[in-house]
Amino acid sequence: IGSRLLAGCTTGAMAVAVAQPTDVVKVRFQAQARTEGGKRYQGTLDAYKTIAREEGVRGLWKGTSPNITRNALVNCAELVTYDLIKDALLKYNLMTDNLPCHFTSAFGAGFCTTIIASPVDVVKTRYMNSAPGQYGSAVNCALTMLRKEGPLAFYKGFTPSFLRLGSWNVVMFVTYEQLKRAMMAARGSWEAPS
Repeated sequence: IGSRLLAGCTTGAMAVAVAQPTDVVKVRFQAQARTEGGKRYQGTLDAYKTIAREEGVRGLWKGTSPNITRNALVNCAELVTYDLIKDALLKYNLMTDNLPCHFTSAFGAGFCTTIIASPVDVVKTRYMNSAPGQYGSAVNCALTMLRKEGPLAFYKGFTPSFLRLGSWNVVMFVTYEQLKRAMMAARGSWEAPS
């Protein structure tokens, strides 16, 4: 489990370090759709330029810390819970190592991941969308939410989040297992004597 946790944290952090500006633009576009009045950004490139002009280049990396935390948690939760659920299903002979087992394990991993990651995801999104100076930090954002809205505020949007993470896990792990099985079969046929 330790190596799985380390792998999940490392890949999650590295992905965010590179892709953070893209996530900031995505979050801002989603928030723009809910606001009344004219659109703030005319397109993707305009969003990058506007954010950099109004907030400086650092504005494109706003919310990096909570996003790294979120991605590390998501990756760890997905990888570890998938393996734990699958191992338990196989150990107790509840299922065999086939498509229904992979689907069930992936669906369970998506649910567990949503429970674990939702609080950080909500804070990350709210912090990225906040006006400059609204919160001193992501931690300040979380404490403000807790104080003003209570603990359930950290699970706003749970159902759409679960539908997204659940479906992603099913597609990812079922595809992975099928590709792994195909590769093992191909390797077996390559190594078989002629």
